[in-house]
Amino acid sequence: MENENKNGINTFGLAALIVSSAIGTGIFGLPSQLAQVTGPGPALIAWLVCGIGVLALVLSLNNLAKKRPDIESGLFGYANAACGPLGEFMSGWTYWISAWIGNLAFATFLMSAIGNFIGVFKGGQNLPSIIAAIVFLWVLTFFVNNGVESANFVNTIVTICKVIPLFMFIILIAMCFKFGVFTLHFWENFANNIQATGVDGTIFGQVKNSLMSIMWVFIGIEGASVLSSRAKSQTAASQATIIGFISLVVIYVFSTILPYGVMSQHELATAAQPAMGSILKLAVGKWAATVINIGVIISTVGSWLSWTMLPAETTRLMAKDKTLPASWGKLNHKNAPQISLIITAILQTIFLFSMLFTQSAYNFASTLAAAAILVSYMLVGIYQMKYSYQHQEWGQFIIGIICAGFELCAAILSGWQDLLLLTVSFLPGFILYYKAAKEDNREVTKREKFVILITSILAVIAIIFVFTGQIKIG
Repeated sequence: MENENKNGINTFGLAALIVSSAIGTGIFGLPSQLAQVTGPGPALIAWLVCGIGVLALVLSLNNLAKKRPDIESGLFGYANAACGPLGEFMSGWTYWISAWIGNLAFATFLMSAIGNFIGVFKGGQNLPSIIAAIVFLWVLTFFVNNGVESANFVNTIVTICKVIPLFMFIILIAMCFKFGVFTLHFWENFANNIQATGVDGTIFGQVKNSLMSIMWVFIGIEGASVLSSRAKSQTAASQATIIGFISLVVIYVFSTILPYGVMSQHELATAAQPAMGSILKLAVGKWAATVINIGVIISTVGSWLSWTMLPAETTRLMAKDKTLPASWGKLNHKNAPQISLIITAILQTIFLFSMLFTQSAYNFASTLAAAAILVSYMLVGIYQMKYSYQHQEWGQFIIGIICAGFELCAAILSGWQDLLLLTVSFLPGFILYYKAAKEDNREVTKREKFVILITSILAVIAIIFVFTGQIKIG
């Protein structure tokens, strides 16, 4: 029998966390981003391909949660089971990097959205905006520091509020939908003049150019797995992941495909951001754009709250499994990882302040974050394959192949430069890994030392390439 945590987060709360984590700022601009590179036909194929890949990840997480309930650290624990402690460290470290760097985008986007109503914050990157964003991130840190479970209750309420504008958008656009507009140039992209734009106009090219934008809006689907140790039960975490996945697919597909039947591809591609607001303004009226802007603010706040909980929970789990120093997982009297929260907030504050003087620091960090989370996802697929092979569960083995293969393809599509830059983030992390091993009286193995050496050499090469201009960051 699985253990139940009476004070844990229930299925609905975990599903809300998944939806809130994944639905951030990207969905409000995605209709325009897709129209810039693809027609409706290839876009549907891209959604199908990406949906299969993400579903394989979801099914892998659920299968492993059922078969290995003893692993409480979710996808990071699966990386440990697949590749050992260093595998867990590299999975968790990249996930943590990706999580808190993503919060900086929330900060600037939130202040920019508020700037539509309060002029002093217009643009989102001036001094008042940065100061307000820093105050806000410390308020969220304080809030989560007073209890992850209570913070998730508020997140559930925020999630309900943030999906209302999205459903409003879908309903209104469906009412304005014209089949003739939708099928016009169904397999073609308006910008398929390769000589003029450099855009690959073939169906394959349009699908490929769509995949990365689509995949990023699914980041957060693993939220229930990360917080599984705080769930009422493993069953609740598994159910929440399926509910979250289905909810996201419905919202994403309808809100990005239906606009092709309301506006021409050129109008969609050139729509002002947030694109949903511009689309509704043309189709319904200015009042609808105002509602969407309010939805953007609520959505950003909700996502920022979710991604304040997730990186702190990541380092807590890593410290618990002794792949980070114990201090990173130390809990306060409210059962929150206080030191980890403070370290993460300080790093975000530094990067936000640096944006007043240069974009280089943020661009460098965001480039690292772009490829980081793929490592965590791919290791889940690898362990799904390993476990299924050991127990001769061939259907689950195929799911693991699809999961790992999809994430590998996504990493390749993101570019070798991003993957090479990712190795730089491990340099300070390896120091902490050695410290954690020393605390645990565990010797770093020869194989681990070899992986650390190779990764460090690649990091040095990446730094040299940046300074010589062979890799351009941001």
